[in-house]
Formats: sequence, C-alpha cells, structure tokens
Amino acid sequence: MVSPKVARWLVFGVGNPSRGDDAIGPVLLERLEAWRASAREMPIDLTLLTDFQWQIEHALDLAGVDVAIFVDASLTAGAPFRMERLAARFDVTYTTHALSPACVLAVAARLGQALPEAWLMSIPGRDFELGAPLGGASRAHLDAAFDFLCASCAAGRLDAQRPMRDPLPGGAPTDA
Repeated sequence: MVSPKVARWLVFGVGNPSRGDDAIGPVLLERLEAWRASAREMPIDLTLLTDFQWQIEHALDLAGVDVAIFVDASLTAGAPFRMERLAARFDVTYTTHALSPACVLAVAARLGQALPEAWLMSIPGRDFELGAPLGGASRAHLDAAFDFLCASCAAGRLDAQRPMRDPLPGGAPTDA
C-alpha cells in the first residue's frame, strides 16, 4: 500500500530583531517553532526558516515545497495582517542584494524548480528604529497571525481560519 504524500510547507520570515517592529517575522517564527515542538502530529511537513532579508540563494529552499508562506513586517498592510497570493515575477529587486518574495519565486522557476503555492503574509508594523522594542499593536497583530498559521498548519490548509480586521468600536471583530 502506498502512503499518501504529506504536503511540505515552508514558512519563511524575514526581519531584523534589533529594529523594533521589523522583528515581527523572526518573532513569529520563534513562536511557531515552540508551538511545533509541543503540537500534536500535523497533516503537513512544516519547515521554518528565518533571515534578515530574502536572497537569491533562498530560491533553493523552495525545492520540493508545496506551500510557501513568506512573512514580513509592513508599513501598508491592514490589521491584523494581509495574505496575498504570489506569482513568480522578476522586479527591480532582481538587481539588488535583497529580493522580493515574487523575485525569489522567479529565480526558482529560472532554475527549473516546480513552484509552490506561494503567499505573502504582511503584518503591520510602525516603528523600525534601531534598538526599539516590538510595539504593542504589532504584538497584537503578530498574535493574530500566529493563531491563523497554527490553525492552518493543524488543518493542513490556509483557509482554516479567516483573518479578522480591526475590531469595531465596542470590541466586536469584523470578518475580512
């Protein structure tokens, strides 16, 4: 009897832990690592990867991955976070030291790799100053992103829980 293939997921967070809310990606990955260590068996094979920024070499990390979720802090994302489907695309970052997630996918395609289903998770951040702590609002957004990813990983699909927008006056959240 052939056992069913287990989907391989990669959650890849970037950011600088020394720059306030830019630490969102690495902190989320630390929390996911702790959760994974204590979680029951999951229906997916989960890999967690963190770095300061996406590089051309990270295209190799996508080999054999079925679902890739790129996580980063954002000045423009709505609260608590935004999930955006990615397509491979060379952009202006292709000629720089750091790449966009879409460009990392394009490099992987150029290498002849099968591309995963790919998403960008953008979590709002406000203070990116050197030495600043992670802000309170960013912590709340990070909590929501963490809950969403844990539920998605446990279910083996990203629609396990829909992200919520900022609560309405009085505390009732609104559906995204």
